[in-house]
Order: sequence, then C-alpha cells, then structure tokens
Amino acid sequence: MKLPRNFFKPLAIGAPAPYRELPVRLERMIHFVPPHLEKIRAKVPDLAGQVDVVLGNLEDAIPIDAKEAARSGFIELAKAVNFGTTGLWTRINALNSPWALDDIREIVGAVGDKLDVIMLPKVDGPWDIHYLDQLLAQLEAKHSVSKPILIHAILETAEGVKNVEAIAAASPRMHGMSLGPADLAASRAMKTTRVGGGHPDYKVLADPDGDAPRVGYQQDLWHYTVGKMVDACAASGIKPFYGPFGDFSDGAACESQFRNAFLQGCVGAWSLHPSQIDIAKRVFSPDPGEVAFAVKILDAMPDGAGAVMIDGKMQDDATWKQAKVIVDLARIVADKDKDLAAVYGL
Repeated sequence: MKLPRNFFKPLAIGAPAPYRELPVRLERMIHFVPPHLEKIRAKVPDLAGQVDVVLGNLEDAIPIDAKEAARSGFIELAKAVNFGTTGLWTRINALNSPWALDDIREIVGAVGDKLDVIMLPKVDGPWDIHYLDQLLAQLEAKHSVSKPILIHAILETAEGVKNVEAIAAASPRMHGMSLGPADLAASRAMKTTRVGGGHPDYKVLADPDGDAPRVGYQQDLWHYTVGKMVDACAASGIKPFYGPFGDFSDGAACESQFRNAFLQGCVGAWSLHPSQIDIAKRVFSPDPGEVAFAVKILDAMPDGAGAVMIDGKMQDDATWKQAKVIVDLARIVADKDKDLAAVYGL
C-alpha cells in the first residue's frame, strides 16, 4: 500500500504534481461523439458551446475497422477546436484490448495539454487505475504536459461494483465514476437488453383488493448500484455520474432515470443523442424554486449554526449543508448558462 505521504507525489520524474482538489467544472452532461466520422467532427466547434463536456469515444460503438480512424480523428478535433470552459475527454478502449496502449500513448503525446479526462472502461479494481496512473505520469513527463490528466472509471462489471470503494480511492487522478448499465447487466447475468432505465417486469404489486386487477409499479433496476457508487465517490471526494440511456425515442423515461440519479447524488449523465443534451441540462441544473429557498436558508444562517424557522419549516445545520450544495451548484451553472443565471438571480 502506498504511504499517505507519497499519495500526492508525481509517479514519474518531471510529471506534474497531482491535484489535491478536483478542478471546479460544470459537467451536467458528458456528450459522446464518434470521432471517426468527419461530418460529426465538423459539428464539434458548435457543439462545444452547447455542452459541458465533449467526449471522443474510441471504445464500444466504434467498429473494429474504425478504431485507428477514431483515435486520429479525436486528435484532429482536439487540435482544431477551442473548447474554452467545455471539458475535453476521451473514452479509450479497455485495457485488455489491442488498442488501449496506442490510444493512451498517441493521444497524450499529441494533445495531452488539452485533454482533461481519460474515461477508462470496464474497471475491475484499483489495479487498473494504478496501471493507467503510472503510464500517464511517464507520458506527461516525456511530453512536458503541464497539468495532470484525470481518470474517470466506468462501473460496468460485477467485480468493479464489489471493489468500488478501492477504485474510488486508488489515485489522486480519480475524477469520478459512471454507471455502465449495459455491460454491468451482462456481467451480472441480468435478464434485460435495455441500456439503462427500468424494466416493466421488475415491479412490486399493490395488495389484493377483491377481484379488482392488481396494479403493478415498475421499480428501478439500478437504484442499489447508483447508491453504492455515490457513497464511494462522496467518501473519496470524487464525482458520480449516471451513464447512458439507450432509448432515444423515450425522452420522458430518460428524464426520469436522470432525475433519479440526480436526486441520489449524481452530478451528471451521458448524452448519446442531441435530444438528451437539454434533458441533462434541465435535470442536473438545480430547480430555481429550490435555489431561491436555499438562498433564504443561507441568508438566515450565515455561519450554519443554530436553528431558524423559514416558511413554517425548521432549518438547522443539516439543512444549511443541503442548501449550500444547491447554491454552490447553481453558481457554477450560472457561470456557464446566462439564461439560468438570470433566473437564479446569482
């Protein structure tokens, strides 16, 4: 085990020092783009102004014969676009694939100073993070990268869920985690082909009422795993995200799943289709009414001590902390989204 005094030391001579606190950035949606498609790359300059994170996807959904084109396409768009305050991420191929090493080497060498986060799929345990951590330090030193590239793990194997706390604490490079429901369902032998969301057969029944038909209520297949991931991330000071919702035709179900994750503590979700961008903005931006009430709490209790009554409801240290979470998030949102800044009055 690495000694605490060495945890924040660079893992290679000449590599940048790890962050002690994560950079404060708005990440309501991680928008996936397939960089091997030239027509998609051409849209990225406009897209960068609409989303919080642009992610060049190199893994699943990229055909095998397009892997190298996706890698070179991502490097091309990273060089060509000024992303401003929008994050630039890539999801590399899994570490057990024949493409992962070249993904890491070539991308860090070419655009390491523009890259914010590498998303690592199918993380089974802290050993996967340790490998990437050491390799990134060596490449950062070799290519004189000035800031550390962060790691975002996808929780999509049963082994990964079992080791989630160790993964979250594996490195100061850890940015956060996303739930990967499709691969996780396969890993667990769950009987669903859906990519995220509920299932009509996963439900509880209302009590019998004579001969009347019994009403069934669909339940959330992912509630337990999201809660476990959120706890692991919160304990380690990193960020939890919901992952993909695959039914682009069902915006209402997508919004419901995103909102469940938001209420449980997730800070964002993946957007795989342009229609999901506005859903993520709507869900992961605090409600204006809640922001206004939270401001009342902070104004009434500037130091968070004691207890006060506001609109007939008791507020104390615990609700002050809840209010601060909401107002802090609203300020970050307002810095990027001028329309919401006006609504929030911040």
